[in-house]
Amino acid sequence: MSTLTKTKTQLPQVHLPRNPGMALDLDWVARVQANTSAIERRAATLPGRRSVKKDYQAAWLVKAVTCIDLTTLSGDDTTGRVQRLCAKARQPIRADIQDALGLSDIQTGAICVYHDMIEAAVSALDGSGIPVAAVSTGFPAGLSPFHLRVAEIEESVKAGAREIDIVISRRHVLTQNWQALYDEMKAFRAACGDAHVKAILATGELGSLRNVARASLICMMAGADFIKTSTGKESVNATLPVSLVMIRAIRDYYDATGFHVGYKPAGGISKAKDAITYLALMKDELGHRWLQPDLFRFGASSLLNDIERQLEHHVTGAYSASYRHPMG
Repeated sequence: MSTLTKTKTQLPQVHLPRNPGMALDLDWVARVQANTSAIERRAATLPGRRSVKKDYQAAWLVKAVTCIDLTTLSGDDTTGRVQRLCAKARQPIRADIQDALGLSDIQTGAICVYHDMIEAAVSALDGSGIPVAAVSTGFPAGLSPFHLRVAEIEESVKAGAREIDIVISRRHVLTQNWQALYDEMKAFRAACGDAHVKAILATGELGSLRNVARASLICMMAGADFIKTSTGKESVNATLPVSLVMIRAIRDYYDATGFHVGYKPAGGISKAKDAITYLALMKDELGHRWLQPDLFRFGASSLLNDIERQLEHHVTGAYSASYRHPMG
């Protein structure tokens, strides 16, 4: 398993400076366009352009595991469910499979929960180094009073969340009120303090790929550490065309400012083969550095189940039933 043993499985220490944001540049925003037909043609080629097999496929899947924000955002979440999910985050790959692959110290990128579950998650992850991410700002619609959205961020940081997934006001994008979007995002970033902030664009509700590109740029100008596709609650969540647009916005921002911004596709990514496609897209468009969990995350729950099944098939040559890889 030489390919696997060379794979970096530990979460890296983050040494990159945070994106401090910049002044709102409306001229730059106005220049941003999106050729929808060209983007869709390019995205349609992605699943077939990168095919990895055997040890290489297993190595890519292990990399994907380290980039998962293991998530539970259900109305019936309980402390017990969160504790089981945290145990899975500590050891996401079953011990016998891990031993057969010659791997150790595999962990997911983070645990993502509602505010009320932060305390349980922080306690369950104590000593692991795995951060707790909390969804905030009136998730998923983002329509609660502004001062309450800011207060919610502050309360989640106080409770121990090291990452905050905020939702933007979609109406600012749909009405082209870029100043309002910038001011909102800047206030959210300030409320996060030292906690990293992921800006959820809810791309399925923004109307066009051009709006996605412009909203991505505005959020980065306002200091977002990550831009994220979706809440997972929309009718359309992460897609390859949207991802291509957002990733290229990240590249343009990096070229202009020198600051790295992360990317998080979320919602609807449940198959191991899809994870490899997204990783290949990141490598093609942004390079190897963006394959580390401080700059790339999957927002997912069932994805880990399928990856573990694929790794077991790699080891044994047989597929197991999904219930043998419980998520808690």
